Amino acid sequence: MAGPKISIAPHSLHPELAELIEGNLLKSLAELNQQSENSSIVISANSDSSGLVGGVTGSTSYGWLLVKTLWVCSEVRGTGIGRNLMSAIEEQAVMKGCHSAWLDTSSTKARAFYQRLGYAEFGVLSNGMGKEPVDHNRWFMKKTLLAGHAGWTASSEDPEP
Repeated sequence: MAGPKISIAPHSLHPELAELIEGNLLKSLAELNQQSENSSIVISANSDSSGLVGGVTGSTSYGWLLVKTLWVCSEVRGTGIGRNLMSAIEEQAVMKGCHSAWLDTSSTKARAFYQRLGYAEFGVLSNGMGKEPVDHNRWFMKKTLLAGHAGWTASSEDPEP
């Protein structure tokens, strides 16, 4: 007996479809695995004169905060807004039951910023010789949010921040 006809097609710029797919996956995972609170976190920084000057987005899952994006307007970088946004999202994550956070970045400046905030590398993807863009790296970083929680169990040699 033949099953239903299924078509597979690429979709560009369809955020509602991406949200539907992600939502269905998270629902399936929640049915299979014990969960902490899964939620999105969005925090903004606003100026009385300029409006939006920064923001951070993330999501919580399995006791971890994933920091998805951090943006600070170039005119106010270096004023502590990024540090305050990261502190705020980490506080929200702890209130939602997270013990640790992770993120990734391709920016050497952002990597140094996150290191100053206590994030440590746990992996890197690098483009090999002849791969474009040349010398591109994507660093994966983590941080323990709750004192006394290791936040990482892959190796006893993995240094904690």
